[in-house]
Amino acid sequence: MKLKVLLVEDSPMIVKGLVYTLEQEQFDVTSAMSYAMAEDIIYEGKDFDLAILDIMLPDGDGREVCRILKEERDVPVIFLTAKDEENDVVQGLDMGADDYIVKPFRNRELISRINNVMRRTGKTQKMITVGDVSVDTEADRVMVKGQEVTFTALEYKILLMLLQNRGRTVTREQILDKIWDMAGNFVEDNTLTVYIKRIRKKLGEADVIKTVKGVGYRVE
Repeated sequence: MKLKVLLVEDSPMIVKGLVYTLEQEQFDVTSAMSYAMAEDIIYEGKDFDLAILDIMLPDGDGREVCRILKEERDVPVIFLTAKDEENDVVQGLDMGADDYIVKPFRNRELISRINNVMRRTGKTQKMITVGDVSVDTEADRVMVKGQEVTFTALEYKILLMLLQNRGRTVTREQILDKIWDMAGNFVEDNTLTVYIKRIRKKLGEADVIKTVKGVGYRVE
């Protein structure tokens, strides 16, 4: 199941770019370009896993949208703000907002912020799909070209880490820092190479892992 995102932003260009980016990351996006539209959507009873809110709206304040969301459903919130509005964010954070990002921003930076907020709040993405590889994070199942493939616990952990950081290079050091073998021993660098080879072999023609020579790995 895709995670549901409410995007409230009055710039058509930003909305178009963010909707495309978020949908590429397997999010289900509902957008509103005004306070009134956002309020209607919220009171219609739709459930959301995350809200991304512009502070300055043509007919209201994104902080008020945050207040309503927190009262109604306690949804994690990330603010979009212009640099000269940063002081306004403090009030939003005091109201329970989880993070903010200053315009202009890079889409990959926002995705990283989203992933951090979702992990922190326990609302991790339930289904991740890249190419012919799909991972059901609730059932810990990996599907390759529609067929379930069995991975060891450590192989699965490495693959999931790479998929969750899609589009970003994950260094070998970052992987080694996060994974431990089933006996609780730290995985050595050479052992990591073996695990990556095993994962790629199981993915076969659907392999989505790219080696960044001398650095680490990246899933496009």
